[in-house]
Amino acid sequence: MRILHCFRSPVGGIFRHVRDLAEQHAKAGHQVGILCDSTTGGAYEDALFESIMPHLALGLTRLPMRRSLGPSDITTAIRTFREIKSLQPDVLHGHGAKGGAFVRLVGSQLRVSRYCVARLYSPHGGSLHYSERTLRGHAYFAIERMLERWTDSLVFVSDYERQTYIRKIGEPRAPWRLIHNGLRDSEFAPVQAAAGAADFLYIGMMRNLKGPDVFIEALRRAEQLAGRPIRAVMVGDGEDKPRYQARIEALGMGARVALHDAMPAREAFAMARTVVIPSRAESMPYIVLEAVAAGKPVISSRVGGIPEIVGPDFAGFVSAGDAEALAGAMAQDILQPEWLAAAMPDMERFRGHFSAATMAERMAALYQDCLSRKARDTSARTVSSLS
Repeated sequence: MRILHCFRSPVGGIFRHVRDLAEQHAKAGHQVGILCDSTTGGAYEDALFESIMPHLALGLTRLPMRRSLGPSDITTAIRTFREIKSLQPDVLHGHGAKGGAFVRLVGSQLRVSRYCVARLYSPHGGSLHYSERTLRGHAYFAIERMLERWTDSLVFVSDYERQTYIRKIGEPRAPWRLIHNGLRDSEFAPVQAAAGAADFLYIGMMRNLKGPDVFIEALRRAEQLAGRPIRAVMVGDGEDKPRYQARIEALGMGARVALHDAMPAREAFAMARTVVIPSRAESMPYIVLEAVAAGKPVISSRVGGIPEIVGPDFAGFVSAGDAEALAGAMAQDILQPEWLAAAMPDMERFRGHFSAATMAERMAALYQDCLSRKARDTSARTVSSLS
């Protein structure tokens, strides 16, 4: 198959998800390409693109794509149509709200021209992050509902994402499939904390949605509860990073909390003993999968699809946005180091379910199902018109 993935921002979990699919499907003999935003990302993302290029037989296409809806989307949609048409894909897989919209609009236009292409959409949060109590949220949900008519299959990466879709948009009118994210075999090797490692690691985007502000406030309170200074590392990029640095300095913790730019997760894991995920919202975060696979103890907000990874009764859960609860869990981890280790999932069962090979096989089977269904529908319409 000729498979083209379209998404806006080449950072975080969506980018990781697409890279894994591209690598696995290329190894299986498919031709894969990527189309994404040209204005997002930095040196770290450039290096990731460089590493995936050998697997992109259909190449890498980057066009400017704004996060919010705007007049520039018209120009981008026209350019996207031209680029996609020239690549002649069998499968268009859109990720996130903007990528999903482009894929379904462009794919439908190609279908008008009697070009058979499968149109798939993975929300990955996207529009689902908006509140039902806002006009903007209702507008995005209405658009998602309209686009369902041009969708051959929805793909949810967690049951939480599916349930959120039902609650905010409605029961899917298009076919859907649940396919969990997965990791490469090499990522299941344990990562030991380096000599002199910090107590806690935050790794992720530097924006309030992911909770770095909660992490910082909880650190200061955890020191009081544990009765000793705590050292931490924060890894990630984002426009709010200077604000978090300023807050750390204001709390007098600058010597104990180190900030680093984005880096591979396994490198960051060696810098601390325990990984903290203080997010206010998630879908199916790779960082939790990676931390568990690396044998790192985890403290996490109970949000999104994380219970599907570590189990609904995981002892390391705290309420999202609750710095006091997070501080309590961090202090307990300091005072009882074996507490979290005993709560982590069984590794053999975890590895069997959350592997990249399993994810890619299930996704390829879905692509084939969509193409077969379209071929049958086209054949039926042809027979009907002749009769």
